[in-house]
Amino acid sequence: YRMTQEAITHIDQIPTPAVLIETRKLEHNLRAMQAHCEKGGVELWPHCKTHKLVPILQRQLAHGAQGATCAKLSEAEALLPSGVRRIFVAHSLAFPLIGPRVKRLAESLDELILAVTSTAYFDVLESFLKKENLHVSVLMAVDTGLNREGVRTPEEAKALADRISQSPHMEFRGIYTHEGHAYAGGTDFLNPFVANTLQKMDAYAMAIGGKVLLWPGCSVTAAAMADTKRVHAVRPGAYLFGDLYLAEVTAVMRMEDAAVTILTTVVDRPAKDLALIDAGSKTFSGDKIPRGVHGDVVGHPGVSVTRLNEEHGYIADAPDDLKIGTRLRCIPAHVCPVINLTSKVYLVDGDQVLETWTVDARGCVT
Repeated sequence: YRMTQEAITHIDQIPTPAVLIETRKLEHNLRAMQAHCEKGGVELWPHCKTHKLVPILQRQLAHGAQGATCAKLSEAEALLPSGVRRIFVAHSLAFPLIGPRVKRLAESLDELILAVTSTAYFDVLESFLKKENLHVSVLMAVDTGLNREGVRTPEEAKALADRISQSPHMEFRGIYTHEGHAYAGGTDFLNPFVANTLQKMDAYAMAIGGKVLLWPGCSVTAAAMADTKRVHAVRPGAYLFGDLYLAEVTAVMRMEDAAVTILTTVVDRPAKDLALIDAGSKTFSGDKIPRGVHGDVVGHPGVSVTRLNEEHGYIADAPDDLKIGTRLRCIPAHVCPVINLTSKVYLVDGDQVLETWTVDARGCVT
C-alpha cells in the first residue's frame, strides 16, 4: 500500500525517514536575513545549493532577493521556473562542451554572472566564451583563508583583473570570496572574523583600483557582513533552514529557529543503551559537528545521533522511553547535503502537513 500524496495531512502519516520544513520558522529566517540586507543597503543573492527548491527561491525573490547564486549549471537550469532573472554561478566550469549550455542559460536571464576562480582558469573561461561568442559579467574569486578557489595575493588579483578588463567577452563586476572557514566558530569569533575578512578583501580591491564591489558569501557571516554596510552583496545558503553548525557551533542563530528536521523512527533496541533509527548516511549525510554528532533529537536534551551506517543511525546512551516505533525529529549537523539526498520534502506547521514538494534540483551537480 502506497500512501498517496493527497492523503498525507499529518506527520504521523509520513513514511520515515523524511525531511520536514517548518513553514513559520522558514518565513522568520527569510525575513530576518532580508531585513539585515535592506538595513545595510546590501543585495541578497541566496545560494540555492542549500534548498534546491523552486517554491523557496520564489519566496526569497518575493521577499526582496536581487538574484540567486547556484553551485552548478544544472542547478541554475532546474530553478529557472522560479522566474529568477539574475543568477551567479559560483563555480569553475571546465567541462569542454559546456559552452552551449552557458549560452542557453544566459539567453534565459537578464544577467548571468560567472566566476573567474583563478589565473589558470581564466584561459579556460575565455576559450569557451570566445567559441560561443558570449559576453557575460564575471566576479573574480579571492582567497580569504579557506585556501580553495581564488587568487592568493593582491598582486595576482591586479594581474588577473587586468586580463579580465582586456577580454572582449567579460565584464568585471567585482570580487567574491567564500569564507567557509567561519564554520570553525568559537567564542566571540564573529566580529573579529568579519573584520579580518573585509580587511583582506579591501587589500585585494585596493590593488585592483579601489572602487571594487565586494561579494562575501557565507551563512555564518552574511548578516554581520550586511550590517557593516561595506559590501555590495551577500550569498548565504543555509540561513533559511539552520542546522547545528549555525545554531550551536557558530551560534549565529537560535536553535529554536532551525526550520528543517529529519523525521525518523526508532526501529530497534538491540542493547540497553542503544537505539537504532531508520535514518542513516543516506539521509543525514556523513557530516558531523566538532563534538562528533550527526544530529540532535528535538525534545530530548543530550540525546544525539552519534554514528551512521547507510540505512541506520545510532543513538548511544538512549533513554528508556525511546521505544521501538517512537518517531523522532532531529536537527542535522549540516543541512545542505540533507536536502540533496531526498527526493521530496514536507512543508509543515507543527504536526500538520501543508504541502509536499519535489526537490527540483536534486542531484544537479553538473
